[in-house]
Amino acid sequence: MELVFLGTGGGMPTPERALPSLAVRFAGHLLLFDCGEGTQRQIVSAGLGFPSSMSVFVTHLHADHYLGLGGLVATLDLLRREAPLRIFGPKGIRDVVEMLIDAARLDPGFDVVTVEVGEGIVTEEKEFVVEALRTRHTVESFAYRLRERDRPGKMRVEYLESIGLPRGPLWGELQRGRPVVFGGRTITPEEAVDPPRKGRIVVYSGDTMPFDGMVGFARNADVLVHESSFDSSLRARALEDMHSTAADAAEIALRAGVRKLVLYHLSSRYRRRWEVLLEEARRIFPEVILPSDLQRLEVPFDR
Repeated sequence: MELVFLGTGGGMPTPERALPSLAVRFAGHLLLFDCGEGTQRQIVSAGLGFPSSMSVFVTHLHADHYLGLGGLVATLDLLRREAPLRIFGPKGIRDVVEMLIDAARLDPGFDVVTVEVGEGIVTEEKEFVVEALRTRHTVESFAYRLRERDRPGKMRVEYLESIGLPRGPLWGELQRGRPVVFGGRTITPEEAVDPPRKGRIVVYSGDTMPFDGMVGFARNADVLVHESSFDSSLRARALEDMHSTAADAAEIALRAGVRKLVLYHLSSRYRRRWEVLLEEARRIFPEVILPSDLQRLEVPFDR
């Protein structure tokens, strides 16, 4: 599971920071969270390609979070895409996507499937589930949680070899939770396999003011990507615009017990002094990064 920060700015781009988009490459899927202008160029620059299984999760209908959808559809059409592109978002996302396609005079040769989301499960795949939480912003907005399904426990190799159980189908049966009979005795999965390993969790907040619901939604996440538009000297402005400060994001991360915090959606006013936001967050939650555009973050298996 790899995170690629395609655009880390907010509202207005800078020479260093494009508008919001996070790519998660996982199990053959490419998942995009928000799609600011020029996202397709950032995908090319990052060398991610455009796999057949590709979905976009738009947090809310402010322009800096969705205007890249038209360019993305156009690029995919030029590449003669055939697989569907799925776009999830709040109420109105269908109208927005149709408007962008019509304005660009596109007639894509693949299906663009739009789904209006609510709280709860958004989509499920064999390897993962994506869930949504309504956040606190000036328009309807959702945070998204990518939750990997739990993985089978590791085989207790030394034990199985000590009793002479040969590798092969019987090992597979045990890992699938079924007892097997060997050498006149029954071997149970509890003897042969460690407990299931918890799947990894990535939470993407979108634009929001801080609120308690985000703490539960991000509980024990491996990575929390949280908007951090301002520092605390502009807290009143942040609350007025229903955004968060870097300190707010750090407090959420601390209370939720996440492993790593990523500061995101950074105001262009901090250009050449991004460290102000990073230092503020680190005073509260040390395990924090402020990524550059196209920076990558691998989410390891071990928790």
